Amino acid sequence: MRRIAADLKGRPGPLIEVLHAIQAQLGYVPPAAVPLVASELNLSRAEVHGVVSFYHYFRSTPPGAHTVSVCRAESCQAVGAEALADHARQRLGVDFHETTPDGRFSLEPVYCLGNCACSPAVMIDGRLHGRVTPERLDALLSDVGRKR
Repeated sequence: MRRIAADLKGRPGPLIEVLHAIQAQLGYVPPAAVPLVASELNLSRAEVHGVVSFYHYFRSTPPGAHTVSVCRAESCQAVGAEALADHARQRLGVDFHETTPDGRFSLEPVYCLGNCACSPAVMIDGRLHGRVTPERLDALLSDVGRKR
């Protein structure tokens, strides 16, 4: 983590780029990274923590084996994404930005998957699915869960 910060600190406004690089390498930005990055970039711990906690993209805990992203944009909301999000929370037993206790699934909101013509949309492990109903989500989750 310190090496990533050291390699990128000469760039203009490197904090977000450093955090992205750490998350790309580890899958999340561990709390232990905050003081290391702060020290390397000559920032306060509060500044680094503030960025990690403000941007929903950054995780401070390890992600699940599978990431389920539910679109929250207007097009999807207009055709049932709120009910789909409620169903996803209930089915997985977690809220957005959380991981199931068994570590299999992380549930994330996303604010447009660019699949508006096929709303509501869900992305699972980087694979886009359109016109997702609660029943179809259950089937997709069952299929993905078997592939672990």
